[in-house]
Amino acid sequence: MHGTHSPKRTTRHVALERQLAKTLEGEVKFDLFTRGRYATDASIYQIMPEGVVFPRSEADIVAALQIAAEHHVPVIARGAGTSQNGQPIGPGLILDMSRHFNAIRAYDPAARTVTVQPGMVLEHLNARAKADGLFFPVEPSTQSRCTLGGMTGNNSSGARSLRYGKTVDNVRALRALTHDGEAFALGLGRGAVSGSQRITTAMADLLALAARERAEIEAIFPKVQRRVGGYNLDELLPPEPNLSHLLVGSEGTLAVTTEIELALSPLPKHRVMGVCHFPGFRAAMETTRHLVDLGPVAVELVDNNVLVLGADIPLFRRTLADITRGTPNCLLLVEYAGDDLDALKADLRRLDQCMADHGFADAVVEVVEPPRQKQVWDIREACLNIMMSMKGDGKPVSFIEDCAVPLEHLADYTDGITELFARHGTRGTWYAHASVGCLHVRPILNMKDEQGVRDMHAIAEAACDLVKRFKGSHSGEHGDGISRSEFHERMFGTRLVRAFEQVKDAFDPHNHLNPGKIVRPYHMDDRTLMRYPAGYRVSEPARPVLDWSEWGGFGGAVEMCNNNGTCRKMTAGTMCPSYRVTKEEQHVTRGRANTLRLAISGQLGPDALTSAEMKETLDLCVSCKGCKRDCPTGVDMARMKIEFLHHYHARHGLPLKERLIAHLPRYAPYAAALAPLMNLRDRIPVLARLSERHLGFSARRTLPQWRKPWWQDGRVGSAADVAGDGRDIVLFGDTFNRYYERENLEAAERVLGAAGYRLHRVEAQKGGRPLCCGRTYLSAGLVDEARTEARRTLAALEPYVSKGARVVGLEPSCLFTFRDEFGAILPKQEGQMLAERSLLLEELLAADLAEGRITLPLADQGGRTAHLHGHCHQKAFGVMGAVETVLRAVPGLSVKPIESSCCGMSGAFGYGAKTMDVSLAMAELSLLPAVRKAADDDLIVADGTSCRHQIKDGSGREAIHVARVLDGALAVPT
Repeated sequence: MHGTHSPKRTTRHVALERQLAKTLEGEVKFDLFTRGRYATDASIYQIMPEGVVFPRSEADIVAALQIAAEHHVPVIARGAGTSQNGQPIGPGLILDMSRHFNAIRAYDPAARTVTVQPGMVLEHLNARAKADGLFFPVEPSTQSRCTLGGMTGNNSSGARSLRYGKTVDNVRALRALTHDGEAFALGLGRGAVSGSQRITTAMADLLALAARERAEIEAIFPKVQRRVGGYNLDELLPPEPNLSHLLVGSEGTLAVTTEIELALSPLPKHRVMGVCHFPGFRAAMETTRHLVDLGPVAVELVDNNVLVLGADIPLFRRTLADITRGTPNCLLLVEYAGDDLDALKADLRRLDQCMADHGFADAVVEVVEPPRQKQVWDIREACLNIMMSMKGDGKPVSFIEDCAVPLEHLADYTDGITELFARHGTRGTWYAHASVGCLHVRPILNMKDEQGVRDMHAIAEAACDLVKRFKGSHSGEHGDGISRSEFHERMFGTRLVRAFEQVKDAFDPHNHLNPGKIVRPYHMDDRTLMRYPAGYRVSEPARPVLDWSEWGGFGGAVEMCNNNGTCRKMTAGTMCPSYRVTKEEQHVTRGRANTLRLAISGQLGPDALTSAEMKETLDLCVSCKGCKRDCPTGVDMARMKIEFLHHYHARHGLPLKERLIAHLPRYAPYAAALAPLMNLRDRIPVLARLSERHLGFSARRTLPQWRKPWWQDGRVGSAADVAGDGRDIVLFGDTFNRYYERENLEAAERVLGAAGYRLHRVEAQKGGRPLCCGRTYLSAGLVDEARTEARRTLAALEPYVSKGARVVGLEPSCLFTFRDEFGAILPKQEGQMLAERSLLLEELLAADLAEGRITLPLADQGGRTAHLHGHCHQKAFGVMGAVETVLRAVPGLSVKPIESSCCGMSGAFGYGAKTMDVSLAMAELSLLPAVRKAADDDLIVADGTSCRHQIKDGSGREAIHVARVLDGALAVPT
């Protein structure tokens, strides 16, 4: 079965791996865990490859092709693995072009051309071209991680294809390798062939084939812009054809591309958007063609599913509230672009009038400001992932994803598809490119169920017939792969499919390159090719220690990953810091989720969940919770790591280093009493080296210094004294600030006092050591110990919060444990009130200042600048706005947020001898360079204890907590 792990490796497998490893400069990996991570893309399919190689040069690719051919092993070139139809997977050798083979080879801004290697990410190219006022205008929603090679292979489009066309319309030339490693190049003109006589003859034969089939091509190829099915024989018909266009959209079945010459376009100076509201779906479809007549760049659909589901996702809730009026059924996002802003605003007025003329008066929200437009496009680009956030086994499934029809038939086509879904007892989700009649539609099906698979095939057949009746294309943007290749004969007829086979045989006569796609295809409903084959089941960890009921179990939480690859983005947001450093699929949220899924479903062998390989897979996860927020399907890898570590350490034991970290809150009072002795480690080099050798703490890293602990000077001593007027505060002293940086808690006390709050002193019931959130125990997977701490803390705080007091903390990782992990380790009703009434200092102050409940006597800072770095958990829970608000409330203080991912320290992660280099590499991506650029008298603000330590170690600059900034700005002493 392709969908499950391969049988025991044969002598052939071993010989292939050895020969590749001996010959190639790039890495060669044949282990089962790596192969499993490359067995899927963003489709429903899964095929275990023979092995994976990471070529560093064209010579590596040539060698891989030749060695694979000797061993009769197919080769599949792969970019970011975001294809939705199974294009970059198969039972052969995977070439991951994204890790190393991703450079710009030539760039001519004056000529508006660029030549790139196929692993180049589109967003990275456009960031470079932007400096010259240029961009590559084909912008799929996956532009933050998709590669130009993948886009060329699929003939990708994007939201603005109405003006800029598809990838094929922007490719000037290609350099590629044949199935056996022979280099050739194709370009503009019948003579634009560079290569051997074999290639020259093959192209001449294919030009003759296109000429013979001209009548059939002109009669049958769909006339819509969005036609990417089959091979581009129509591109060979013009008098001076661009021969490279035959390879565009060929999905790596004809050759392996090594260089792509692209045409760039001028970047418009301005864009404006009109968000058009519609009371019903058909009304939007009927109106689309009239809006297109106004000459926009894009007209994109956001359907009711996205509006409803998106409102439940914190990342998008505010933007949806900003751009919608009332409760529309769906939206059309209409964008205009150009160099004259006044002309574009006039376009918006015409749009408003057009909507009114068709019965929708006052139904356009104008979005002119670039930051607001970006927020709207973020939602549009996340439409698929928002809809995939549906919980349960039924998911929107991609297989008729991008059919395209002429606009005059769009409303009738969508009605027909909706009726088709109803006949099969389901409904669909719609979004995307209304402008070109290419609406992405996915019926909700359970692909773990045989009936769901049968329904899928029946819907695919009927949809193909419907599309053909409306003179459309069954494959309009995302390529053919496994999902659609089977239907080429239904769409194009037998004669053209035989012509496609001749194209394949001319380039790849032995079927070595990505077999089973476009011609002689797999069956799209073959369950042995699927992620959930017949008999698929997961084995939950024996006695899960966290509550996974929200997802229907641990397996359901893991399966929330749909492989869309958002976690592979290298800019903006937090996710995924370890991948940004290593560029390895193993160290990205998607790779970890896939590995967990394969392990708990028995596809990685017995005891895979608690294996050393699984530990290695999760070792570089810094539990930043970036995926909890940045991943639109809400994959919570930080929580999954806690579950994993619990079972791993239960089987293998807890190393001394992890024990020291986990039990820190318990021995902290004693360590603080012996501070001079405990702090000798950083003063005597031999002690630092011994701590590295025996404990695993890097000798190059200083440890936090023990101090005389903070002890809260409470002014009210009993919960009975809580007045319930909003002024009662319990300042939670976390272990880190209490024993290492008490000045932060002392500053917070003064600020809260100046604001007029009443501070309550809270101790653990029956006395004993200070309260603790249990964070250090969770980081080691010691959930039972963390639960004990949670109950101690809850018992002490509940009397206060039940009377109306609020709990305020300074350390994000500790405070958010109340709002997040407490709900997973305790019955939800136990900690709900504490979760609702727990805030970071900045959240409290920002909310109460906004509502006028408090004032802060702050003095003017004379134009000083504060550079603000956000803790990952502040970002994950969306509270960075509160930090900025409070800092901006300080007169004369300019606030500059540092755009960065995780600082890389992440508790004990940055102290480890094995992880320190990765830790510093994370910080060097953006945080430390920004800190070094700050002026000497600028403030560096970071609320995380670990963040401050990383900044100090990496730059020599002291970062301070926002509490100290406010304390220093107080106008009067308290």
